[in-house]
Amino acid sequence: MIMGCGRVGSTLAHILEDNGHSVAIIDRDPQAFRRLRAGFRGRRVTGIGFDRGVLTDAGIETATAYVAVSSGDNSNIISARVARETFGVDNVVARIYDPRRAEVYQRLGIPTVATVRWTADQILRRVMPEGAEPLWRDPTGAVVLAEVPVHPAWIGIRAADLEPRARCRAAFINRMGEALVIADDTVLQEGDILHVIAAENDMDRINKVLAAAPGKDD
Repeated sequence: MIMGCGRVGSTLAHILEDNGHSVAIIDRDPQAFRRLRAGFRGRRVTGIGFDRGVLTDAGIETATAYVAVSSGDNSNIISARVARETFGVDNVVARIYDPRRAEVYQRLGIPTVATVRWTADQILRRVMPEGAEPLWRDPTGAVVLAEVPVHPAWIGIRAADLEPRARCRAAFINRMGEALVIADDTVLQEGDILHVIAAENDMDRINKVLAAAPGKDD
């Protein structure tokens, strides 16, 4: 079930339907459904997405997932909470525009996508030097997945041995264009691109450690 038939909501509806899912989409503006393609087979429900009657009419009681992607942060969070707490839908997600609210919503158990922060990150990754911006950050901004340049002297060292030296978690390696999950015996090779998961406020230190040759005490 999707609340909000804007560009994101209608795109999600089409993708889900193409993947064999039954979809119901809610919007307070009946004109919004014009974004749906002519052959869309899902349910169109006009109304407020956090109104229990509207949700019931849309089939919330049998929904396996609920997505709130309207243009209002408050409406998205309220409807997501109603879906989870009133109707017991476990798989919910809400879009927000104000990333400062993300931590609060995460504590309420509502996964969020902060569109402004995500968009800014994607742009910065394309205009800033390599490795300057993380590939992903959690909604609170505390944890990041980042590409880290590694000094050539680290080549030949097991990735598992690198972790205690740099005090970070090695997530995966991009090797010749393919992602490689790190195993206990994975050794860094020339040309490998290392990605780590770490606290954002620790990334400067990790970059400095890995940009230099490992010392005797590392």
